[in-house]
Amino acid sequence: MTGVARYDEIADFYADGWTDVIDDPASVRLLDLLRPVADLRVLEIACGHGRISREFARRGATVVGADISEALIAKARAVEHDTPLGIRYLHADVARPLETDLAPFDAVVCSFGLSDIDDLEGAIAATAGALRPGGVFACSILHPCFPGGRDVSGSWPGGARYHTEGWWRADGELSSLRRQVGANHRTLSTYVGTFRRHGLWLDELDEPEPAPAWAAMRPDAAKFPVFLVMKCVKQ
Repeated sequence: MTGVARYDEIADFYADGWTDVIDDPASVRLLDLLRPVADLRVLEIACGHGRISREFARRGATVVGADISEALIAKARAVEHDTPLGIRYLHADVARPLETDLAPFDAVVCSFGLSDIDDLEGAIAATAGALRPGGVFACSILHPCFPGGRDVSGSWPGGARYHTEGWWRADGELSSLRRQVGANHRTLSTYVGTFRRHGLWLDELDEPEPAPAWAAMRPDAAKFPVFLVMKCVKQ
C-alpha cells in the first residue's frame, strides 16, 4: 500500500463530524448530478467511512467504495455488516489502478476527497481507467478560489497566493480538520486540465452556496465561492 493515510489517526473525529444525513449543499448537488442512479455501477474514491456510498446504494446503485485509510474503511465495513446495502469496500490507494475485475463503472464519484489525494494525476488516470466510455466522473471540492475567513480554513494558507499550489496545513485550533490532515491546493485550471488529459471532459459545473446558517455565522467567508461541484464525461 503506497501513499499516506493521514486520516487513520483521526478516523473517529472525522466520522463523528459527518453523519449519513445528506443535507449539505455540495453533497446534495453532487448526488443530483448523477440522478437517477438505480441499476448503475458506481465507484466512490476516497470514500472515507462510506457516507456517500451508502446514499448511492440506498438509491439503487451497485456500489464499490475505496479509500487509503484502513481505519475509515473499517468503519465503513462495520456499518455494512450491521446494515447491509451490498456495498464492497476496498482498502486501496485510489491513485493506482483498482482490481481489474471490478471495472468498468458507469460512474466514479469523489466527495471532498481530491484535495486529500497527493497524486492527482494518478487518481484521475485510475478514475478514467475504471469508467466505461460515456461514463461519468463527478466530484465536489472546496472551491479552489475560496480564501477562507476568520473561523474557517480556505483552499490555501493565509499569506499565500491562489496560484501557489502545494500541500499545506492550516493554522489555528487542533480541532480543525485541515489543521490535522492538511490539504493539497490546486488551481481550477489544474483540475480541469488533469481531467482533460485523461479523457474526462467537463460537462457541468456548479457553485452551490453554503447553508444560510453557516453563511450567517461567517459573513466574511460567505461572500466568496465556497464549494465547487463538477461533472465530467469520459470520451
